[in-house]
Amino acid sequence: MNILLVLDQFDGATNGNTNSARRLMNELTQIGHCVRVAAQGESREDKYGFPIYHLPLFDPLVRQQGFVFAKRDAEKMAQAVAWADIVHVMMPFALGRSAALEAKKQGKPCTGAFHIQPENIWYSVHLGTCMPVINLTYAAFREYMFKHVHYIHCPSNMIKLQLEKHHYKGECRVISNGIESDVRYHKCPKDPAYEKKILIVMCGRYSGEKRQDVLIDAVKKSKYKNDIVLYLAGQGPLKTAYEKQCADLPNKAVMKFLSKAELMRLFGQADLYVHASDAEIEALSCMEAFASGLVPIIANSERSATPQFALDDRSLFTPGSSTELAQKIDWWIEHPEERKRMEHVYAAEADKYRLHDCTLQMVQMFQDEIKRNAAAS
Repeated sequence: MNILLVLDQFDGATNGNTNSARRLMNELTQIGHCVRVAAQGESREDKYGFPIYHLPLFDPLVRQQGFVFAKRDAEKMAQAVAWADIVHVMMPFALGRSAALEAKKQGKPCTGAFHIQPENIWYSVHLGTCMPVINLTYAAFREYMFKHVHYIHCPSNMIKLQLEKHHYKGECRVISNGIESDVRYHKCPKDPAYEKKILIVMCGRYSGEKRQDVLIDAVKKSKYKNDIVLYLAGQGPLKTAYEKQCADLPNKAVMKFLSKAELMRLFGQADLYVHASDAEIEALSCMEAFASGLVPIIANSERSATPQFALDDRSLFTPGSSTELAQKIDWWIEHPEERKRMEHVYAAEADKYRLHDCTLQMVQMFQDEIKRNAAAS
């Protein structure tokens, strides 16, 4: 198949949506499909490039989140859609909507993916818990983009239930974004700075819904705070605030954006992984962490899909509770043999979410949409 992936940002690897698209493209290509993308940036053989769209007033915040919007170009989008056997829209903004409408115009099959959780947008302006705003955003996405596609890719059952709750009419297919085959149980020698320390890692944007603040406070409350080094891998608008919050930790925290290779090496050295997010569609970083052999401790939030990965209550804590998180951290530190055993159990659990199998499920969804579209023509 000729598959067109449509998303605002494809070049660079600064957010989960971009990473998922790049990995999906690579896997689809490896199994014999021809894939191109429509996204912001320069055009090349495998990409239809679109201009950047600057959002008045909010542009600095958007950039701090490591994201850009693409500007519509009707002529170029018509060319991109004409090439494709199927169009897959991965973001519900202007570029994605133009692709869905152009596909309908040309009679081409088109699917959508729900990767942008409304909470991800509104936490940045302190409205992430304002349910009228959240509900209105779900409705806006539905009317603006998702009513134009039949099949909707949902990376987790949690988000599928949210779409059903918000009256999305499309058929939701729950398919994980998947873990690459090379992410496996591994251990690396610790760097000298961590050699005699307990290394705790969290990976994610420094933004409100990710709740790194809860983890920082938990380390301060831990009985073992003098032995813990906290590594917050990521970037985002709250970096300065988190640096100030970390200032009185006994050991200097590390805050840095990492490449995949650097992140895998960090996972190989770490002792525990924490995912404190209040809102999360799937959390690829958590999946990669436990696939690498790290026991996770996860916020049990109803607006997050990540709790599905916890194998028992020892890996769950009440969202926002730094006291309970500190207790869970201390328990795992005090039971190293059990932690070692569970590292292997979690790594084996990751085989349920392998990228190759998930990509084959995506291909089946594409084929189903092609058949459905042909029957409706």
